[in-house]
Order: sequence, then structure tokens, then C-alpha cells
Amino acid sequence: MNLLENTLPQRRPFPRTRLEADLILLLVAALWGSAFAAQRAAAAQGEVLFFNGVRYLLGAGLILPILLLRRPNLRQLTMKGWLGGGLAGLAMFAAVAFQQYGMQYTTAANAGFITGLYVMIVPFLLAVLYRKPPRAIIWLASLMATAGMFLLSTEGSLALSRGDRWVLLGALMWAFHVLIIDRITHHLDLPLLAVTQATVCGGLSLLSGVWFEGASFSDLNGIWWAVLWTAVASIALGFSLQPLGQRVAPPADAAILLSMESVFAAVFGWLILREGLTSYQIVGCVMMFAAVILAQTSFQNKPVAE
Repeated sequence: MNLLENTLPQRRPFPRTRLEADLILLLVAALWGSAFAAQRAAAAQGEVLFFNGVRYLLGAGLILPILLLRRPNLRQLTMKGWLGGGLAGLAMFAAVAFQQYGMQYTTAANAGFITGLYVMIVPFLLAVLYRKPPRAIIWLASLMATAGMFLLSTEGSLALSRGDRWVLLGALMWAFHVLIIDRITHHLDLPLLAVTQATVCGGLSLLSGVWFEGASFSDLNGIWWAVLWTAVASIALGFSLQPLGQRVAPPADAAILLSMESVFAAVFGWLILREGLTSYQIVGCVMMFAAVILAQTSFQNKPVAE
């Protein structure tokens, strides 16, 4: 029996190639973009911290059955993995809190563009913190994606407000989140990572919402649809698939792919909300698609080494 088992082909972990990883990250960007309209509707009602807390905890609860079915051996998980999952949740909480707070004092267009600047922040942090500057073509693709995002979000006109610095802090936290996920995907079971970071973010958000906003569940009347949709699309699916794709895709490349959230948000806004796209925004979408293609020209779609 042992001899027979040794002759059987060993299954490689999924994803097996960069193409598969990139398609996963594009799907994540689409899921996040599809939830933009729901988040915008909820933000208009207020109690954003409480809203974030409920949806993130609900998202964690949706992932939990998958974790229980897999039954990972928790004794084999390293302290680095547990700490990484907690840090990912903390970075996520800070990113969402800074972004939502800043949006009270700036426009949604400015917030969308400034948040997307993590596309440029990630390669900068790689160069400064890890002494691993990305390839020149990735810098070029990041610049192109940033320029495209500027046209898509602001239509070529950016008026800075006092809320912009808070949104910029949120973008910095999202950049750290991408780097943390890149460092710990091989140290923590992926469903456990998704549950851990969503629970930390949701718990901190819920406590902050009760303490600072004095919110309760009755404040979510009328926007429960937004809670459910973002819990399923953004959190249960999106944040479960993100570390799966980042197991293979380098962090700077992943940031470019995830920035396509802005394009998908515009597309879903056009399809669902009937929001029109100006010529500036169309050019911005084209530039971001070109940046993604450019970032993929420097690798060959070979199986990932085991």
C-alpha cells in the first residue's frame, strides 16, 4: 500500500500558477467593487463603525463553518501565524475606520482616489522596509494605475479637504494589510486567517461603534441589505480569496490587481445604479486595465514550485 501511495501523483496546492492567482485577485477586486454601492448607502445613514462591526462579525460567522469542516490542527500553528492574523485584523480595522471617518469631510471621489494610492505605497514600503524594490515595470504599472485611478475617481480635478489626510492614513493601513497578508499566508490556515482578521476587525469596530457612536441594532433598520451583501461579498468571499491569491502573486503585483476595485465599482455603478461614465473616467478605466496587463508581461505562467 505504501509503495502504491508513493507512485501516485502529488497534488499541488491551488493556485498552481501566477495566472490562476491573478484571476483570483481580479475576482476579489470585482467582489469589493460590487459592494461599493451598498457601503455608500450605509455611510449616508451614519454609525459607520457599528455598521462595520456587524458586517465583519457576520462575515466571520459565514466563514466559520468552512473552518470547522477543515478542522485544522491548531497546535501546529506558529505564534507568527496567530500574531499575523491579529495584526491583519488590526490593520483592517484601522484602514476602515480612518477611511470612513475621513469620508465625513471629503468627497467620495477624493476618498476613492486617495484610498487607491496604496498601489504606490506598497512598492515604496517594500523598498524601504524589506530592501526588496519591485521591478521597474511594476513601478511603471503602479504609476499608470494611479494615474488611471485619478481620472476614474476625480475626473481630472482633485480638491483637497481636511478629511483627505484621514483617508490617506487609511490607504497606508491597507498597504500594510497587503504586506502582512503576503508574509503570513504560508504560516496560517487560510479559513482561520479569514476568520481571525474579520473577527478582530469586527470586534474592535463594534466596540468602537457602541462607545463612540452610541449605536444599536435598531440604527441598521433600512440598511440590513447592505450589511448582508457586504458581509457575503466583501468579507466572507473577498477576504477569504485574497490570501489565496497572494500565496503566489507578489505584493506589489497584487496591489495593482486589487486596485481594479475602482474600475469594477464604476462598472457596477453603471450597470446597477445607472451612473454614467465621463470620457475622463473611461480613459481612467482603460489605463488601469493597461497597467494590469503591463504588470503581467514580465512573468511566465509556470507552475508554482512546491
